Amino acid sequence: MSFGERPYWDMSNQDVINAIEQDYRLPPPPDCPTLLHQLMLDCWQKDRAARPRFAAIVSALDKLIRNPASLKIVAQDGAGPSHPLLDQRGPPPPSACGSVGDWLRAIKMERYEEGFLQAGITSFQLLAQVTTEDLLRIGVTLAGHQKKILSSIQTIRAHDGTLGAMRF
Repeated sequence: MSFGERPYWDMSNQDVINAIEQDYRLPPPPDCPTLLHQLMLDCWQKDRAARPRFAAIVSALDKLIRNPASLKIVAQDGAGPSHPLLDQRGPPPPSACGSVGDWLRAIKMERYEEGFLQAGITSFQLLAQVTTEDLLRIGVTLAGHQKKILSSIQTIRAHDGTLGAMRF
């Protein structure tokens, strides 16, 4: 439908993952029939149980083929439900957060604040050294949460490296 165009433009893989986790879905490609885009959105439901089964997809496509007039209805730009592209700036730099707790709140992982405190991870220098094993000990067992935290830590490491290079 998009003639081979990159679906998420210049977004990084992590930006795409974050956007999808926050319910962003691609807008319809140019001249995409509204009913076909709705089928795409149905197939992209976060809850896999809510996605249509193969037989339902075949039936929906069959109905579209048998009713060619329905393929001429194309959403106008700005029409229908919108899914604004989410903040692509990524996690805040350490300088924007006063504490590890502030950072966890900024990346929406505040539920782990007590675990970080109990583990003694109270500075960005200690945070930059956290590994997957550390996260498991803290109680971060969900893979998606681990990825989100580690991605943000990677940003902190890069930021600290930049600061270190600037000091010399």
